[in-house]
Amino acid sequence: MNFFDNVNVGRFVENLRYMGEGMLCIFIVIGVIILSIYGMNAISAKIEARKKPEDDE
Repeated sequence: MNFFDNVNVGRFVENLRYMGEGMLCIFIVIGVIILSIYGMNAISAKIEARKKPEDDE
């Protein structure tokens, strides 16, 4: 008895759409996380730039 004898290829192909949508959502979430990290780094760099001249005096 082979495992692939029980596989319904039609249903597998139909479910590829849902798998693709799930992967797209994962990539979107990862992109949002990366962009938020870049934004937080930019904000903290501006804050550090403001503090630095005061510390030198």
